Amino acid sequence: MNADSGILDVIVEVVTALLPLIVFFLIFQTLFLKFPWNRLKRIITGLLVAGLGMIIFLYAVYTGFMPISTMIGEYMMENLDPLVIVGFGFLIGFMATFAEPAVRVLTYQVEQHSTGFMNARLLLLTLSLGVGAFVALGMAKVVYSLDFHSIIISGYLLAMVLMIFCDRDFVSVAFDAGGVATGPMAVSLLMAMMTGLAEAKPGADPLLDGFGIIALIALAPIIFITGLGVIIRIKSEESEQK
Repeated sequence: MNADSGILDVIVEVVTALLPLIVFFLIFQTLFLKFPWNRLKRIITGLLVAGLGMIIFLYAVYTGFMPISTMIGEYMMENLDPLVIVGFGFLIGFMATFAEPAVRVLTYQVEQHSTGFMNARLLLLTLSLGVGAFVALGMAKVVYSLDFHSIIISGYLLAMVLMIFCDRDFVSVAFDAGGVATGPMAVSLLMAMMTGLAEAKPGADPLLDGFGIIALIALAPIIFITGLGVIIRIKSEESEQK
């Protein structure tokens, strides 16, 4: 894909995605909202800036981010020790989550609405550690040929047990965090890296072995946030008994 046709394809993709939302807003604006022109002008400006940002981001992902990530995965499989690959998976998973804007928005919102009971920095660190651990597990799945079904079923069984023993507030936050953690950083970087690992491993199938990482990333916050809720609940009960 050359640069000219690539940017045109991305523009069409973004316009196709945003157009139904714009039409939906215009219908509500005409029939119900009736915002004044000054406010409507700011909304239109915001939509244009958002659309431009999506075009730039997606073009960068398609032409640079994903190909580089795939090549990094191939290089690691061909040149690095499996334990080093797993350790690198933890590091890149931690950093991708720590840098994810949507994760920071979530942790800020949770701290604000829990009046500080759920600390934003603690939640951010817990989410980053959890995703890092499960990205490492995903890379171990490829390099050591682990069974994905066993991993994902065991993970959700553990999550169900943890949900029983933690506060309901942590359960709802955990599931939202699972969706937020699978943001553009994780999808564009880590999924491409995993398929690169699978492509470079002899006997591996990129379709069967390279995918599944997003499911693990979505599961990580559920386990780690509910686990944090269990720890906080235990400590609260211990402090009440003293």
